[in-house]
Amino acid sequence: MKAIAKTQISELLNQVAREYNVLVPVAGADKYAPYTPGIELKLNSRTLLPPKDVFFPQTEKMYKFSTDGMEGSLDSLLTTPKPQLLFGIRPCDVKSIHCLDHVFLSKGFVDEFYAAKRDNTFLISIGCNGPAESTCFCQSMGINPQDTDEVDVHLFDLGSQYGVVPKSAKGEAFVAKYAALFAETTEEVPAVAEFTLNLELDGVSEKLAQMFEHPLWEEVSRKCIGCGACTYLCPTCHCFDVSARVAGTQGFRFRCWDSCMFSDYTRMAGGHNPRPSKKERVRNRFLHKLQYFPERYGDSLCTGCGRCLSKCPVNMDITNIIKQVREVDLV
Repeated sequence: MKAIAKTQISELLNQVAREYNVLVPVAGADKYAPYTPGIELKLNSRTLLPPKDVFFPQTEKMYKFSTDGMEGSLDSLLTTPKPQLLFGIRPCDVKSIHCLDHVFLSKGFVDEFYAAKRDNTFLISIGCNGPAESTCFCQSMGINPQDTDEVDVHLFDLGSQYGVVPKSAKGEAFVAKYAALFAETTEEVPAVAEFTLNLELDGVSEKLAQMFEHPLWEEVSRKCIGCGACTYLCPTCHCFDVSARVAGTQGFRFRCWDSCMFSDYTRMAGGHNPRPSKKERVRNRFLHKLQYFPERYGDSLCTGCGRCLSKCPVNMDITNIIKQVREVDLV
């Protein structure tokens, strides 16, 4: 296996930045941001903010329009982005990108704005040798915390160096191009440390299909304050709204992140709301994660990254809800 010394990562990024817009996990901001020489990288664990805005920005202009009497024009604002390289994503976040691919690229519809960025992005991931935080539970969601195949190059943490394994044809070319920075290593990948947070998911999706009217939802929703932090920190939540800004005869349409936890999300023009209370909104969030998405795409919409566990102000805990669902007696 090839390897690169951790002290050489900056040199690798400096060279790569001549060809790509490089996005890295930044320690201070705790998110992915453009690389600049000397920036402090966060390479010991996942970032607080997920990388989904690399492909699905929080706010994105889509079309511009203008009117002139009875005439008008509508023009797409889609552009071809410069090739970008996303460095240091963890396997849980790699899985989240795969989930977003389901939403924006499959079932007969391709979101051209998402696709333009996704097709132009080179992915380099870093494996975790165990849970980075007490809230991590990716292993329970069927994710290998140490390895992933859905990237171009994967790095194994070997202590003072990273093992380098290409995972695609583009990855093979990348390793060959920067071969001067890589050397052979006899280091072995360490065993994965034990996770303290473990779940059993077998049968949960099928059981939830029978629990739409169960009193559990009233119980678990009581403490929710509807702040939406869980959805904005979640790497897979993808609800959005489309709005317009108009000035005189010109304007543009844009989309921005929304949240199913907000009461306005499902409120209709006449005032009716099919999810009128916290119970319906909380129920929808967890059914979407654990039942609807698996039924439609064959994957869980939760990657076990633990962000919502660590930052929910009232400790709404998806792992506890899963455990409660398993304990429900439907007989």
